[in-house]
Amino acid sequence: MAPEAPGPPGPEVIVTPDGSRTALSARFGEAYGSRHGAAAQARHVFVEGSGTHLHPAPRVLEIGFGLGVNHRATLADTAARGAPLEYRAFEFDPVPAALLREVAAGGEAADHPAWAALLAAWPEAGGAAPELDLVAGHVRTRVAFADVLVSELPRDWATALYLDGFSPTRNPEVWTPEFVARLASALAPGGVLATYSAAGHVRRALGDAGLVVERRPGPPGKRECLRAVRPA
Repeated sequence: MAPEAPGPPGPEVIVTPDGSRTALSARFGEAYGSRHGAAAQARHVFVEGSGTHLHPAPRVLEIGFGLGVNHRATLADTAARGAPLEYRAFEFDPVPAALLREVAAGGEAADHPAWAALLAAWPEAGGAAPELDLVAGHVRTRVAFADVLVSELPRDWATALYLDGFSPTRNPEVWTPEFVARLASALAPGGVLATYSAAGHVRRALGDAGLVVERRPGPPGKRECLRAVRPA
């Protein structure tokens, strides 16, 4: 019997300047996280940009779970403060569990019980799977493997929303005014949407959705990013 032909190579893993890892998406032709520092972007843009690092009991909604870098950055923050966390995410095209392990190895919160529980439940081959709903200590993590564009979003729920889809040029559907308006309605009053994008049409869509938009200094390698607050 002839030996089985090897499968296609997995995504290219990239070590970024801050020592954290990301990977290249073959589907979108760009990295999941910043090549200039994946963990630095997660902390600066999303955890700090949304004010999650100051909230006593954050409820986070993430659009694009990807490699879990934002999730781990949030776990590291809430664990350090002893704060409870509810974390909901949508991921249409989950990567294999082995890639999550490789990217997280040695990184922040890689040994957190909530991350270990997620890895144990994550589909080994990626692809379609039921929604995960996991509780570990004071952390509840829900990941829906579904198309967020046609999924029901929680209303008036999120204290923080991480809009972390691939770039507007590569994945324009999650940056449209119509979808951004749906995201705005998922925020609790006073909730904050954070994104690495500073594109003019994204800024206008956030404002048209009734959010108060602010420019912030960007993470390494980027001049600006955005935060948008739902008025209380």
